Amino acid sequence: MAHKNKIHGNTLGLKPSQINALERIYRRRIPPDRVMTEELARYLTELSYEIGRQVGVLADRKGAILSVVAGDRRGLLLPDLSSYRTSIVRLCGLRLIHTHLNSEPLTSDDLTDLSLLRLDLISAITVGDRGLPGLVHMAHLLPGKNQGKHWKILDPLPVHQIRIQFSEWIRDLENEISRSQSGTGTQGRKDRAILIRITTGRHADAQDSIEELMELARTDGISVVDTVIQRLARIHPKYVMGEGKLKEIIISAKQSGADLIAFDQELTPGQARSIADLTDMRVIDRTQLILDIFAQHAKTRDGKVQVELAQLKYLLPRLTEKDSGLSRLTGGIGGRGPGETKLEISRRRTRERIQRLEKELKQMNLARMQRRASRIRKEIPIISIVGYTNAGKSTLLNVLTQSSVLVEDKLFATLDTATRRLRFPREREVIITDTVGFIRDLPEDLLGAFKATLDELHDADLLLHVVDLPNPHFEDHIRAVEKILSDLDLLSVPSLLIFNKIDLMGETEAANLSRRYHAIPISAIKKTGLTEVTLEIEKMIWPKARRGDP
Repeated sequence: MAHKNKIHGNTLGLKPSQINALERIYRRRIPPDRVMTEELARYLTELSYEIGRQVGVLADRKGAILSVVAGDRRGLLLPDLSSYRTSIVRLCGLRLIHTHLNSEPLTSDDLTDLSLLRLDLISAITVGDRGLPGLVHMAHLLPGKNQGKHWKILDPLPVHQIRIQFSEWIRDLENEISRSQSGTGTQGRKDRAILIRITTGRHADAQDSIEELMELARTDGISVVDTVIQRLARIHPKYVMGEGKLKEIIISAKQSGADLIAFDQELTPGQARSIADLTDMRVIDRTQLILDIFAQHAKTRDGKVQVELAQLKYLLPRLTEKDSGLSRLTGGIGGRGPGETKLEISRRRTRERIQRLEKELKQMNLARMQRRASRIRKEIPIISIVGYTNAGKSTLLNVLTQSSVLVEDKLFATLDTATRRLRFPREREVIITDTVGFIRDLPEDLLGAFKATLDELHDADLLLHVVDLPNPHFEDHIRAVEKILSDLDLLSVPSLLIFNKIDLMGETEAANLSRRYHAIPISAIKKTGLTEVTLEIEKMIWPKARRGDP
């Protein structure tokens, strides 16, 4: 590589002799066991004094100088170092040696670069009288979170008093970092994430929302290492949050071994790209997390088609971004399931795939409509179980119909609609169906993809609205479900409110809340309160028969 291609930063206004001086720095080498030499330090400070700018070099562990950077009086703009090796258990193999013109110690920008770039060491040589080297300020990263600190700042020393045996010292430091991370980022394939909620409203509401995001992450098999809530007057158009705060989070992520950042709101394609470029980490939002959960839980062809359609509609506008940003965006979470081999194809082929899926979905919907028509002709009443995700809908279906629909203590454990028969006295029976769980702020693409399935609720004679009563946010969950029912124009369908999981709370409190909301208290897992449910169903489905009419 030519010398001129190794000089980075701003060389505008420099004389040819000064640029030649920058180029001559490449001829100097640092012995592997030294942090720097007195000759190099003096050369840098004299040149920095002459041009009135900070000057720095990036050197590898063999002592070769790979880049020379010219800045301004306040700082340096380092070149792209993404090609250098780095991970949570390794440093990048480069040290930064640069000058400070105003005798200041390491700045916050210096320490941020140290952490974000995972430099071996950062050092700032103060420029003294007539350009002579003054004290050298140095810092390095610490293994893990050492009492909440990410780095250690060493005592300033003159160049000739630096006694660090660099090659041995850096080997020992990297070994310590590797050992400290052996139980986190290198263990298994489980994603480790920092969850972020940015709000312009109440902190309490943001706390409720991020708790739900934590549950979504658990369902998706993600290990949550930290959560961040930031209240702002307005959302940052590029980074959602302030750039400084985002850099703090990146530093924390690298120290804790996190490899994923999840935002508790939908990001625009531009925001996702900007954050991914700044953090060099995988970045997802709430919508993508929900889509990934659906991709894992879809079992039937019907469910898989609906999920893939939602995934592709979500990703289509993001295919306009540059490949590196998209690659980080879809590198794991949201890249699973039916659409995992199609996420980085061209927009044209993506649109074609969407059209094929929509056609296939229409054919499935036709078959579904035929089944619905058959049930209507037979005049068999239809009951649909609805409710917030993880409210216990599948458990209720199982105990009412003595079936074995999958039950898990996870969000969206049920994705594919289950249909069973429930028999009553006098040779009467109903069709009872379990639907996908609702959630607040359900992604529009997902709601649209499942619209045909949810449209079956229009044929229901009764909706059983199941609520997880012990959940501290059960009132919000009721409102969220009612909003979705309203959006689907289903509020006119008769409904029965059922408060589930009363075995997890006090009997008196459950009874009082049930009376207040006109709900039937039950414990599906303990099979209590089911008689009241079946009697009320019978009363609402066959009101004449309950009055003794034939």
